[in-house]
Amino acid sequence: MMKTLQVLCDSFPYLLGGAGVTAAAVTGAMLLGLLIGVNLAVVQVYCGAWPRRLVGLYVWFFRGVPILVLLFLFYFGLFSVLGINLSTFVAVILVLGMTSGAYQSQIYRGAIQSLPQGQLKAARALGMSDRRAILSIILPQALRLSIPGFSNEYSILLKDSALAYALGTPEIMARTHFVASRTYEHLPLYLMAALLYFALTWIGVKLLRKLEEKVRIPGYSLN
Repeated sequence: MMKTLQVLCDSFPYLLGGAGVTAAAVTGAMLLGLLIGVNLAVVQVYCGAWPRRLVGLYVWFFRGVPILVLLFLFYFGLFSVLGINLSTFVAVILVLGMTSGAYQSQIYRGAIQSLPQGQLKAARALGMSDRRAILSIILPQALRLSIPGFSNEYSILLKDSALAYALGTPEIMARTHFVASRTYEHLPLYLMAALLYFALTWIGVKLLRKLEEKVRIPGYSLN
């Protein structure tokens, strides 16, 4: 028992450093996914048939292939063939971000389509271009409505990030496995890793809920 407690105390700062790497990777991937997802959603709603088909192919691919396969495909395959030398940390952010973008695009598409269709027509009648109307009127409302879905995507992406250890990224799982393989204290160490993931999930969801409350407009309803 004393040996286990000593191992946990000694390894906690090391694992906490891994939690920082995990948080940074997930944050970067979520922001990249936001950038990709919003643009894909706009294309799906407002562009012609061929752009919508290309976006649909992108979404189908990244939603249909497992994260682990995508990590290997891009890091050991595509990036290597193209001669792109990236750290595993950056590669994880790119792959998770592109995957999250596919999922987030459907969140934003649904939010955009839930808005009254007359808003864009009214903006045109006032002399606004479609681009300006989408940026100034449609997207601010859609992003506000998408926060609950964005929060859910954060939780999913955080758990998917555990697969980054397969590339050797020094995040929670990689560091936990490293310590456990040398101390043989597998159960308490993996339990600690689970608690770190739980803490990151709780903190992230809590912050997003506060954001949702802050941007909520009292009395605003789509009905």
